[in-house]
Amino acid sequence: MPRHEQTTDLGAERSVVTSAPEPTDGSEKPRRRRRWRRVALISLVVVLLLGGGAVIAGGLYLRSVESGIDRVDAFEDVPVESRPEPVVKGAMNIMILGSDSRDPESTGGSRTDTIILAHLPKDRSSAQLISIPRDTWVPVPKSKNGHGGRDAKINAAYAWGGVPLMVQTVEEFTNVRVDHVAIIDFAGFKEIIDALGGIEVDVEKDFTSIHAPFRNFRKGMQEMDGDAALDYSRQRKQFADGDFARLRHQQQVIKAILDKAASGGLLTNPGKLNSFVQATSNSVSVDKNMSLLDMANQMRGVRGNNLTFVTSPTKGTGRVGTESVVFADTKRVPSFYEAVRRDAVPDIIAHGKK
Repeated sequence: MPRHEQTTDLGAERSVVTSAPEPTDGSEKPRRRRRWRRVALISLVVVLLLGGGAVIAGGLYLRSVESGIDRVDAFEDVPVESRPEPVVKGAMNIMILGSDSRDPESTGGSRTDTIILAHLPKDRSSAQLISIPRDTWVPVPKSKNGHGGRDAKINAAYAWGGVPLMVQTVEEFTNVRVDHVAIIDFAGFKEIIDALGGIEVDVEKDFTSIHAPFRNFRKGMQEMDGDAALDYSRQRKQFADGDFARLRHQQQVIKAILDKAASGGLLTNPGKLNSFVQATSNSVSVDKNMSLLDMANQMRGVRGNNLTFVTSPTKGTGRVGTESVVFADTKRVPSFYEAVRRDAVPDIIAHGKK
């Protein structure tokens, strides 16, 4: 059962949400190793966005594990003629998929819970993470095996044609060139957060989780361990805006992890850094040309305070037949993604706040 307690930090009351310790007998070891082979969406983001210290302190680690990272043919079946042309040389767009599948090549029946288009400006002084709601109703191109070719929820593309069809669908929806792809299991939130010693999240209201063990989340700043943070990031049914609340919670947790990673001594603790990088390399899958070391080097100037989360423009939810969907704002979507294409960071942020 979870443990709830009140602590005092600099005179402010905080709620602490943790989970009971796991058994320590030998039977748990294989299970733990399996869990460490999954990683949260944020593990890659943290590696990419840790600053120059990551390149100095973590470069040797990254070099040693780079060859062990699983590679995916993300662009193999994407028709060259359908791909948007890059507009600003040096700007980069990375599609990050949070999947429930351990094997990114085994997509039969699986769908992506999280779709983020991470825009890295040419000057690498910031990053914008654009969440595309998984239920966004879009045209999905036909895959090589004949699936698709009709309007559907955007995450159906992954089930119908794997990563290549997801790339093609996102590119046709946004008119933005996808340069790299990463596929990560959201369940890895737990390991990364626990390795950091927990995080603090500003909970928007009192509510009870709909998942066992039915944690009570209290309004205000809460300390969360990995299990609690993962649980929090999945909650949506208790909120009027449904899946948008889930996106908001994910963004809160990502930001909290970034802040903790930047300030929690990860880079100065070889043990923590080694565990963190090894967990990432054993779990994340990326496209064949992506280098974590190069990314860490390029993103040395980015911190939590110049990382911006926005959501792809929508008109809200509705129904198509029997399906509950999110409708894209067809008037705002073109200008929003044109700002991404032009690497116009102020316009991306301004559009995202409307």
